[in-house]
Amino acid sequence: MKKTESVEVEPVTDVLCDVCRCSTHFVGVPQFGILHAHWGYGTSHAGERYELHLCEECFFQTLAHLKQERRTQNLFNEDGHDLTGNLGLVTKD
Repeated sequence: MKKTESVEVEPVTDVLCDVCRCSTHFVGVPQFGILHAHWGYGTSHAGERYELHLCEECFFQTLAHLKQERRTQNLFNEDGHDLTGNLGLVTKD
């Protein structure tokens, strides 16, 4: 026997960028990146959770800042690692 009941659902109609507050809608579908963290025991932010939704422009501005920080932190590193690569890129279709 199937038991049914009416359930009210609130669909997500848009996702706003947490930095610039612009819509992430592109061709009818939200397109966004997510920066998230869950800090565990022993860290200075233990128990805190973060989730930021970023539009394409803000995502790549953030990524550019992180790449620059990596270059700066490793400016005098002599181990020969290439620091100009695609930081975080998993795949490219």
